[in-house]
Amino acid sequence: MKVRVHQSIDEINADEWNRLAGDDPFVQHAFLAALEHSGSASAASGWQAQHLTCSDENGRLIGTLPLYLKSHSYGEYVFDWAWADAWHRAGLQYYPKLTSAVPFSPVPGKRLLIETSGEPDVIANALVEASIELADSLQASTVHCLFPVESELDSWHQSQFLLRQDCQYHWHNPGHPDFESWLSTFTAEKRKKVRRERRRVREADIEFAFLSGHELDTKLLDVVYGFYADTYHKRGRTPYLARAFFTEIVRTLPDSLLIILARRHHDPVAAAICFRNQHTLFGRHWGCGSEFNSLHFETCYYQGIDYCLANGLSTFNPGTQGEHKLARGFEPTVTWSTHWIADARFREPVADFLRRESAMIDAYIAEAQQHLPFKST
Repeated sequence: MKVRVHQSIDEINADEWNRLAGDDPFVQHAFLAALEHSGSASAASGWQAQHLTCSDENGRLIGTLPLYLKSHSYGEYVFDWAWADAWHRAGLQYYPKLTSAVPFSPVPGKRLLIETSGEPDVIANALVEASIELADSLQASTVHCLFPVESELDSWHQSQFLLRQDCQYHWHNPGHPDFESWLSTFTAEKRKKVRRERRRVREADIEFAFLSGHELDTKLLDVVYGFYADTYHKRGRTPYLARAFFTEIVRTLPDSLLIILARRHHDPVAAAICFRNQHTLFGRHWGCGSEFNSLHFETCYYQGIDYCLANGLSTFNPGTQGEHKLARGFEPTVTWSTHWIADARFREPVADFLRRESAMIDAYIAEAQQHLPFKST
């Protein structure tokens, strides 16, 4: 096997990469390429590509790892600012660091994209070890893998990566024919609240459309991007994703993109930017041009559930954070990250912190389960 480092996704054959990536839109070659081409993920933005590939003796691609050299911790959603502060207080540099992730996308998925017909464990080990060797050569303080699927954890842990737990809220399709049927599983009080929120949006004369990338022209995409960008501008921040990213995605991944568009009297007033594959809807971004009562809940949650029920999708991941999702039927779900610490003096303190944090996450999830809106069975 031969492992190589690539400073651009364009150096890697798209068909070969996608053969290993499967139908996860966030690790598709086109998605990562759009991030790079638009400048959203680039050396200038603090996301310098260092993608790893593993090839067999015939030069055939058998494994890849999306990887970035980071000069900050923005856009990751696994927070290590306190770690960086500890390094700096000790007179050491935390940055640069290496991070295997999908930039600006806290979505669990495969990070070790591996040919399963050969020796997947050997390939995974080669890529993980290569990330450590690369960190050493670049004088990176740490290596992180963010939001890997649980089946990959052994591959990281065997190479002395520390495991870290966190929690998101996901909706799981119980097989009901429509929203009202699913809502019947709620307690009366919670059911009434959801109906009231949906009614307020209808009474404001707001209607919804589900649009794929094929149905977005430049004018409408400008409107949707404006909604997205405004959510950042309101907080005094620059949007992570450039307008050019969406232009490219509409062209290269139109079937994976889904816009939930809210209109009032035919004029767009809000949008949720989502992606999908054969079994999951991923809510990623939201923005609005006008404020209406319960519009956020309807656009970002209830319309997504409607879409999943109508299209037979099994899971809806609406994004990070938000305990308010519990009352709306989104269940607490464990997510993972893994972390390799170069400096042995920091490894055990970080490991101790993660052990205590993990116990807290377990306790939180157990408590959160008690606040779901479903009837007792």
